[in-house]
Amino acid sequence: MTSLVIADHDGTHLKPGVTSTVAAAQKIGGDIHVLVAGSNCAAAASAAAAVTGVSKVLVADAAHYAGGLPENIAPLVVGLAKNYSHLLFPATASGKNIAPRVAALLDVAQISDIMAVESPDTFVRPIYAGNAFATVKSGDAIKVITVRATGFDGAAATGGTAAIESIAAGADAGVSRVLGQELTKSDRPELAAAKRIVSGGRGLGDGDKYRAVLEPLADKLNAALGASRAAVDAGFVPNDYQVGQTGKIVAPELYIAVGISGAIQHLAGMKDSKVIVAINKDPEAPIFQVADYGLVGDLFTIVPELTKAL
Repeated sequence: MTSLVIADHDGTHLKPGVTSTVAAAQKIGGDIHVLVAGSNCAAAASAAAAVTGVSKVLVADAAHYAGGLPENIAPLVVGLAKNYSHLLFPATASGKNIAPRVAALLDVAQISDIMAVESPDTFVRPIYAGNAFATVKSGDAIKVITVRATGFDGAAATGGTAAIESIAAGADAGVSRVLGQELTKSDRPELAAAKRIVSGGRGLGDGDKYRAVLEPLADKLNAALGASRAAVDAGFVPNDYQVGQTGKIVAPELYIAVGISGAIQHLAGMKDSKVIVAINKDPEAPIFQVADYGLVGDLFTIVPELTKAL
């Protein structure tokens, strides 16, 4: 029994969900290989080889794999699939884009967003926005799985000594290409991997107040900034700040929710956080049902006082 983890990377670094996906593969058992497909991706392959528990890294380096185009990577994975019992993808935008194509080409059922492994063929995944959990048993010979990173403590990113093997690249499908990317750059920790997150909601009023109130607190805590869907839809911040079922799923050590009422889709994205602090003027706000600590009052008074006290 051997598992293949399909790495999500930027050519140089692995994305945070990869080590959690390797940890899920360790729960399944057997050997673990990692596929790194990209253009000029030697650094990412070296990073994958250093992950504890990985025995081999397969590298497919070609220009048409730049940007992680699923139309090209999915056939590559399908070509390798016969050698593996499990194909695991991080439940990131990239993984969710490629995995369904692979499952369809293999004519198997995808098992999405697993949070626990009970046996090599039985997995636990959330349903109903995380309010219930389904135990799923698969009879497929090859299991295609996406892994929710917050469900597994990531494998150590250093200490591994996996062999690196170059493999032949597949043909360019020629149906899509990357024209460019506009990426948000920040000195703050990446939201999906941050240990501390300060999130703001519609209660902050507008983008200027969001930044004026939350940035000093985030600076003091060396925290990432997040937001509710309502704040993103209102244009306070870009959509890559969004935490929730339709945004990023996070589980930091500390999550501070400011002016967030606690809609079910937001709670689905952050309720596994270790410590949750809620600040809201409405004592009946749903966010207080999942909060470890709650402060009822005017956030424009409470947050500056909290920042000053740190």
